Amino acid sequence: MASVNRLLATKGFDLMTVDEVAADVGIAKASLYKHFASKEALAAAAMVRILEVALALVATLQADNTQDAFDKLKSVARWALQTQLAGEMPSLPAQNSTLRNALMVDRGYVDRLIELSDRLGEWISAAQSSGRLSRALPPEVVLYTLYARACDPVPGVLRAGGSYDDEQLIEWVLSTCFDGLAAR
Repeated sequence: MASVNRLLATKGFDLMTVDEVAADVGIAKASLYKHFASKEALAAAAMVRILEVALALVATLQADNTQDAFDKLKSVARWALQTQLAGEMPSLPAQNSTLRNALMVDRGYVDRLIELSDRLGEWISAAQSSGRLSRALPPEVVLYTLYARACDPVPGVLRAGGSYDDEQLIEWVLSTCFDGLAAR
């Protein structure tokens, strides 16, 4: 799964091949097909795995009484950016991709995505109720904005320029996401 995540992160689903995954793992392509019926099934398993990691993080944050809901949302976004910069975050599927279609019928993926969305949705509502997140934004907009951080191209583009370290990039992306661009 680490190999698939890395290839999905760097190449995307359409350019990733099963041959590359098999070669990267050091097994025959036929052996890979014994475990995964298709490229879509392989990618879906990687997406399920990253959702499980995200859910484990959310469970840890849920138990942390030192952070409020807003800070927990920010922690999830930070993790997504760190995972992306580490090359371990699969790119989110395009609206019209065969992967998206496969994911929408994969119960493991859908169940975990709903669970993650519900947990983040609770924190979004709490952060809006406390006034730390804008009440003018529909919770769904906030949720999808947070999901978009997992595939945000800004950190990678700025990293390629070589002028900033990863922590600076993450802080700036979090600032634009949570604080906005307007001068205060």
